[in-house]
Amino acid sequence: MARITVLGGTGYAGAAVVAEAAARGHQVTSVSRSEPATRIEGVDYVIGSALDADILDAVLPGRDVIYSALAPRGEMAGKLEGVVDVLISRLAGTPTRLGYTGGASSLHTEEGGPTLWEVSKDHLPAEVKPEVETGITVYAALQASPESLDWFYVSPPAEFGSWLDTPDKGSYVLGGDVLLKDSDGNSTISAADLAIAVVDEIETPTHHRARFTAIH
Repeated sequence: MARITVLGGTGYAGAAVVAEAAARGHQVTSVSRSEPATRIEGVDYVIGSALDADILDAVLPGRDVIYSALAPRGEMAGKLEGVVDVLISRLAGTPTRLGYTGGASSLHTEEGGPTLWEVSKDHLPAEVKPEVETGITVYAALQASPESLDWFYVSPPAEFGSWLDTPDKGSYVLGGDVLLKDSDGNSTISAADLAIAVVDEIETPTHHRARFTAIH
């Protein structure tokens, strides 16, 4: 049984990780500013902000994994990078792993090719760009972090979000630094199935100081 703290544990990606980890019998703490729609038995729900040092003091020590599913919007807009810097500083040199749900934009469109960000940034709406840039900045910060920090960064596929109503399949296809697409050219996965990949990584660590992606 792993002791896992999920920051942003009531959001689209975070709630799925909380549910999957709890279903597998792990000790899970969810941190969020809002109450969950439905509480899961056995999960410790901490209501508060990851910007609050006292909250972090309560939920970081003694954990096997800290998993951030925080979204860089609302109160986290322009501040999530700082939260990650704090996590890097506090977890480096400890046995605790740091996981992070980022975005697809840092994935390469093909092996050795440009990133999705490089080919799409001129066409993205201005209001979306700060969120994308946060994911890229955090990935770079993790890459530059002390070698004593064991981290993994999860890039969802190009089409990922609650508004898509993507059905669950109970399986996933794993990838690395290149954007994956299925035989029909789709790049998508549900939160529940991405959570399976995340908890699989927690249970059987494979990506050390590395990124992975997953699609249906």
